Amino acid sequence: MSDNMQKPLNEYSRSALEQILENMNNADIAAELAKLDEKEAVKVFRALPKDRAADVFSYLSSDIQQDVIEGIADREIGGIIDELFLDDAVDFVEDMPEDVLERVLANIKPERREMIHQFMQYPEDSAGSIMTVEFVELTDRMTVADAFAHIQEVGPDKETIYTCYVIDIERRLTGMVSARTLLLADPADTIGNIMEPNVIRAHVDDDREALVNGFRKYGFIAMPVVDNEEHLVGIVTFDDVFEAQEEEATEDFEKMAAMSPSEEPYLRTGVMQLTKNRIFWLLLLMVSAAFTGGVVEKYEAGLAMLPALVTFIPMLMNTGGNAGSQSATLIIRGMALEEIKLSDAFKIFCMEMLISTIVGGALFVVTYVCILVRGEGSKLALTVCLALYATVFMSNFIGGLLPFAAKSVKIDPAVMASPVLTTIVDAAALIVYFRLAAGILHI
Repeated sequence: MSDNMQKPLNEYSRSALEQILENMNNADIAAELAKLDEKEAVKVFRALPKDRAADVFSYLSSDIQQDVIEGIADREIGGIIDELFLDDAVDFVEDMPEDVLERVLANIKPERREMIHQFMQYPEDSAGSIMTVEFVELTDRMTVADAFAHIQEVGPDKETIYTCYVIDIERRLTGMVSARTLLLADPADTIGNIMEPNVIRAHVDDDREALVNGFRKYGFIAMPVVDNEEHLVGIVTFDDVFEAQEEEATEDFEKMAAMSPSEEPYLRTGVMQLTKNRIFWLLLLMVSAAFTGGVVEKYEAGLAMLPALVTFIPMLMNTGGNAGSQSATLIIRGMALEEIKLSDAFKIFCMEMLISTIVGGALFVVTYVCILVRGEGSKLALTVCLALYATVFMSNFIGGLLPFAAKSVKIDPAVMASPVLTTIVDAAALIVYFRLAAGILHI
């Protein structure tokens, strides 16, 4: 589709652009804008009709949104932001630099500005920070016919009408009713008679990771959010939860790769910020490597007597690191999906020890044969293989239980998947290896 756009872009034929855009899905238009340079993206965006511009804008990444805002007039900014659903407007505002933010807030309706400020007060990564207020609310005294009339009146401005929420006179959440239930009900029946009173809900301060698990467990397309007095204040929709899940997963990947999480896209993040995100953990790993080097130095005399021992150190450290990472990754993922709880620690310990016995035994046999084939002595082979077996045991044990230790003291378990695990496993593997060498080979 980009090729079809290129000719009218080069000639700046607005009518041709409008004709192309008319037959495209809004999400596809956003994807095409991402392929264009800044000026071209603004040209295409300004060719959109007003009733589609806000929807396309909500699909854009924050960096392209910024390009669009910087390339359009003040009056156009107000029209776009005022048309966005509130949660999308808040997400946009949170991602913008201060100069762009000031321009945006100066050109939107005062009531819209006040609501955005209110939502920005909720803790970051909380349910309140990602909810929207565009939902349909009913009362239990309404008839089904009245409910349909109300939905037809307010529905066009709501993010979803598939689930409606029932409130009392003080705006406390008392029930919910689906569009399916309404369609199949007697028009004269009351909402109080057909609603589901037991509503799964979130609180404004709940962590968004808990929301992700709730949506996964119950298969929701939306979940109501209440305050401490059970007043209905908003809803979270599945698209926002999907985005939150993606951000949580990205954050975990970065932590597991020994980096501080970054909130900005790579190409929008400064070199100094990217450097700061990485250098702390690299310095920590360098210090831990110095400790590991101290272990090797302690047995330097023995290594001089039998240099062949040195050749197996990388194998032991790599095997230990990989085995520990395998265990830690599975446990961390299970915790994220709420498949594994702190109370499962003993069960995990037993399973990891059984796995270690099988895996360690298999590696022992294969490695022993390989060392003998190389022409090394049986005592050296036994030393290396026993050390390898012990390393797998320790790595699986440490990798399996470190996430539990982190969780119990309220540290993100993902932090334990790389830097801390590597430090402990490497040092422990070397100590065991040299102790075995001293006992068996008498170095």
